[in-house]
Amino acid sequence: MEHIFQKGTGDRTFIFLHGTGGNEHDLLPLGDIVDSTANKLGIRGKVLENGMPRFFKRLAEGIFDEEDLIMRTKELFGFIQQAAKRYHFDEQKLVVVGYSNGANIAASMLFHYADAFEAAILHHPMVPLRNVSVPLQKTRVFIAAGENDPLCPAQESIDLASLLKTSGATVEIHWERHGHQLTQSEVEAARDWL
Repeated sequence: MEHIFQKGTGDRTFIFLHGTGGNEHDLLPLGDIVDSTANKLGIRGKVLENGMPRFFKRLAEGIFDEEDLIMRTKELFGFIQQAAKRYHFDEQKLVVVGYSNGANIAASMLFHYADAFEAAILHHPMVPLRNVSVPLQKTRVFIAAGENDPLCPAQESIDLASLLKTSGATVEIHWERHGHQLTQSEVEAARDWL
């Protein structure tokens, strides 16, 4: 997968997953705010929708192609494991950070793999899959959501938090009064939480 890796001075590694139309560079600056000592791995989604990179297909806005999502989730998780060996970072110290489409596939990895990440920071996520059993998690999860997000209704964040809490994860929701955009204040809230 197209990606960029930047070696840090600490032992934590951020896995950055962009939103629709983004790339592997988009979220790297968040690492400087949240933990400037961490390694940074930015990954580009392989699926193109009208020329815009995404991590998985959708049937319509807000309606995921679940078969593709499951396949791409496994592919992405496998790539992260390969990258850990290639770049020699600690798989026990991973923090996945996703925005929008990237947050959705990050949540899907939580739904598929128990304790794959030390923590997850999900900016404007939706429930990736419904009617599936989520494996037991010890992962700490931070969800940043917009009260009036037109693309990701508030109930999606509430439902996702509930599903993750039921699996054992520790979850905090940070609410913003903005729409779907990623804001400085929610990034700073994620830093303080982490």
